[in-house]
Amino acid sequence: MVKMMTKNGLFSLAAALCWLSWCAKAEIFTSISQMTDLIFTEKELVQSLKEYIQAEEAKLSAVKSWANKLDILTQMSTSDPEEYLAHPVNAYKLMKRLNTEWSELESLVLQDPSDGFIANMSVHRQYFPDEEDEKGAAKALMRLQDTYKLDSESFSKGRLPGVHNNALLTVDDCYDMGKTAYNEGDHYHSVLWMQQALRQLDAGEDATTSSKSDVLDYLSYSVYQMGDLPRAIELTRRLVAIDPSHQRAGGNLRYFERLLSTEMQESAKRPTDPASERPIELGTYERPLDYLPERETYEALCRGEGIKMTIQRSSRLFCRYQDGNRNPRLLLAPMKEEDEWDSPRIVRYLNALSDKEIGKIKELAKPRLARATVRDPKSGILTVANYRVSKSAWLEEEEDPVISRVNQRIEDITGLTVGTAELLQVANYGVGGQYEPHYDFSRRPFDSNLKNDGNRLATYLNYKDEPDAFKSLGTGNRVATFLNYMSDVEAGGATVFPDFGAAIWPKKGTAVFWYNLFRSGEGDYRTRHAACPVLVGSKWVSNKWIHERGQEFRRPCGLTEVD
Repeated sequence: MVKMMTKNGLFSLAAALCWLSWCAKAEIFTSISQMTDLIFTEKELVQSLKEYIQAEEAKLSAVKSWANKLDILTQMSTSDPEEYLAHPVNAYKLMKRLNTEWSELESLVLQDPSDGFIANMSVHRQYFPDEEDEKGAAKALMRLQDTYKLDSESFSKGRLPGVHNNALLTVDDCYDMGKTAYNEGDHYHSVLWMQQALRQLDAGEDATTSSKSDVLDYLSYSVYQMGDLPRAIELTRRLVAIDPSHQRAGGNLRYFERLLSTEMQESAKRPTDPASERPIELGTYERPLDYLPERETYEALCRGEGIKMTIQRSSRLFCRYQDGNRNPRLLLAPMKEEDEWDSPRIVRYLNALSDKEIGKIKELAKPRLARATVRDPKSGILTVANYRVSKSAWLEEEEDPVISRVNQRIEDITGLTVGTAELLQVANYGVGGQYEPHYDFSRRPFDSNLKNDGNRLATYLNYKDEPDAFKSLGTGNRVATFLNYMSDVEAGGATVFPDFGAAIWPKKGTAVFWYNLFRSGEGDYRTRHAACPVLVGSKWVSNKWIHERGQEFRRPCGLTEVD
């Protein structure tokens, strides 16, 4: 029992026992006065024992509370794991729970070691998400927030399109989100999430791991980094009022006030421009520009805005039965083909995959899913990138008849041989999963298509890939892309083409097809496309990249750039 006591209780008990032992040896019983001292010593022992019991009861109560909360959570999450994780807040909180909160519970239980629990934790801990996972999930929520223009309050209340139940972010969750952004030097998102944490604290919500002074500390400095000195001073003064002994607040306040005074003196010498005044309202800061030239167009399309499908253009779109130029396998059961776009031509095929085929493809792919990679344009080495967030697997047709059947169906529909195509790639997008605007084909050092188009040339120069990306394959460039949608997506996850303003929404069992190259072999730079972040849902796709070699008589070359 002594070993299980808290540190203070253990010290007091040990000291008292030592004193009792010394007294016994000194024959204390011979003196009432000394025995009177023992009365008070025993009282101290009882008090220490009570403190120990209270500590153990508090610990047990905390563990019981954890168990009850997690029991409810796991019952809900295991009833339909994909639907549960389809909500990005649930996915983020799962990362956070397993990376941070279970460690706290482990530390709590370790105060009174429970061999069975710790052994179980040790076995499963190797599979837990780590700090990078938690950080990645937090950044995914921020990406969704930006792409779909969701304010922090709506996000924290779980009010997302396409969701049927709300998952809430606590003060501590919002604080951790803001801290993640802060540590990444992303003061814009740090402000958004620290502001939300402050709102919830001001509304009376309790926090466990964060305090109002912590929030104000990060928020005031991030606001300063965003260039809003008046607001930074206001927040720092509030921090000083709450915590006058804060080690940084006083110094920061004096520094900010000096800077503001200097700015005001300098501005007094210049003509005033009302438009240049800094914002002082919460949430009025502009999102900084980044590396992606078409960021605004791309994200607008993801939200369903800016789609350039005019009445005139839609009048040129039709649906038909496709028999693959009287392909024997399609004569009795032709494919239903719908035009999605006229130029460049993009078509969708209905019932391209059955539910049974989709289930089998997922079953084959799941054990092999690994972080999707991109080819580094300088080194040519495959590497992970934050602009492609998904996991993928490659399936060979020898593995299962369903893969062979799907490959044959793609060949029958398109009329192109898949003998020189890449393996069937299966991808699953998790929380905030995306693939920012990119080309499927390899770019040449200079393409005459771009010389009279300044916008596309600028984009090309920024994102030029190595010209020999597929040289080792010996099958030429990627002439076409065949993309199967293997799940519905509740919100987000569209395939968009920023150049001409098209958005194609996932629909389970359908597939879309387009050519990446003109008949001349030149790249069609209009086909730069993106997979929008998945807002709610789990997006599964499989794609076949079809190459040039073997298509000589199936899609003859031309001297002009015509589809």
